[in-house]
Amino acid sequence: MAARKIVVVGNGMVGHHYVEQLLASGLELDITVLGAEPRPAYDRVHLSEFFAGRKPEELALTTREHYRAQGVKAHFGDAVTVIDRDAKRVVTAGGRRFAYDTLVLATGSYPFVPPIPGGARDSCLTYRTIDDLGAIRVQAQQSRIGVVIGGGLLGLECANALKNLGLEAHVVEFASGLMGVQLDDGGSRMLRRKIEALGVCVHTGKATKEIVDGEDCRLRMNFADGSHLGTDLIVFSAGIRPHDQIARDCGLEVAARGGIVVDYHCRTSDSDIFAIGECASFGNFIYGLVAPGYRMAEAAASQLGADKQVFQGADMSTKLKLLGVDVGSIGDSHGRAEGSLAYQFCDEKAALYKRINVSADGTRLLGAVLVGDCADYDTLLQYFLNGIELPAAPESLILPAVAGGAPKLGPAALPLAATVCSCHNVSKGAVVEAIGAGCCALGDVKSATKASTG
Repeated sequence: MAARKIVVVGNGMVGHHYVEQLLASGLELDITVLGAEPRPAYDRVHLSEFFAGRKPEELALTTREHYRAQGVKAHFGDAVTVIDRDAKRVVTAGGRRFAYDTLVLATGSYPFVPPIPGGARDSCLTYRTIDDLGAIRVQAQQSRIGVVIGGGLLGLECANALKNLGLEAHVVEFASGLMGVQLDDGGSRMLRRKIEALGVCVHTGKATKEIVDGEDCRLRMNFADGSHLGTDLIVFSAGIRPHDQIARDCGLEVAARGGIVVDYHCRTSDSDIFAIGECASFGNFIYGLVAPGYRMAEAAASQLGADKQVFQGADMSTKLKLLGVDVGSIGDSHGRAEGSLAYQFCDEKAALYKRINVSADGTRLLGAVLVGDCADYDTLLQYFLNGIELPAAPESLILPAVAGGAPKLGPAALPLAATVCSCHNVSKGAVVEAIGAGCCALGDVKSATKASTG
């Protein structure tokens, strides 16, 4: 009996993780990977390190040789343009045809570029791929000032990249604050203060009306409020849109706001086609972080075996460092839940801001915001993820020790099911089991469980 033909369209982090799950399953499968980019999967989370001297091969998650050794047929630099559902095959831009029994769409997303008059210039770029970064580096060599349009997570990473390239960096954001999805007003204000102290100019509440030739600079951005800003380079980082056009073209169900509609098995409206990662819409929501994408990949891969898993949504909490500033966001960071109570701690001298949102009865953590110090993040995340009852004075979780802060939540207080590594979904129990099996060094535990390797 011929092996089942699996065709994976897209080889980003999530698409590669799906392939890894298939290889680990032990099933007899005929796997083909089709990637639009000219190189195999790489670590997009640490993309900005390219400007700090990290080479593309150091960001690689796999190689052509590795896929070949595992029996995976991989083709890169030739995007899939057509899905023929009746014939059960896909066609690439180069005219190649690949038949499938199961098709997996891991096409990811693309940068949203606002339709601003004058924005289609060589010095107006996007920030998404290694090739994008190469183009930014070339333009930066003949620039003095650079502007990022977009004050979200990726936009601030891009501003850091421009600063590392030696440019005077500016961030232009349409909304009133930075990282509005993850941070409340207080956290956004503190983040702005810290970023401006590092030499990045922030302009909020600015709608770019047009981009024209500049006087002292290559370009001039004219804003709707009558003000303007001169720059030599503009990078758009104003959000993402799901790569769902090939799904639309072949009649798969697409959500009203974009994204290929999937069920809890990550199956689309065609039972032989799955969608995972940022191209997929689950419950009318697109998960733009790598950890939920990995959970989708695992659920989809499991449908080929006996032990079927489900995807039921994922936690979008995140901890990161932007321009050297610690930022953390957990759960309902804005305190939108009905009846929720907020506790805030702000130290302007130390430039720290912390907020927790708790249930009306004060027993459960609903969300948190941390700017300038994420030392409490892991403790708060465990309270949130595991529903651990809060201390009688919840504010003690974010107060400094001299002001009556509570001690950190120790490992012994966590249930064995507690997640300690969200990227690879590693539980406390898995770590304990690895130690019990003889993994006594940190590197051995990481190798055995994959904890902290994402």
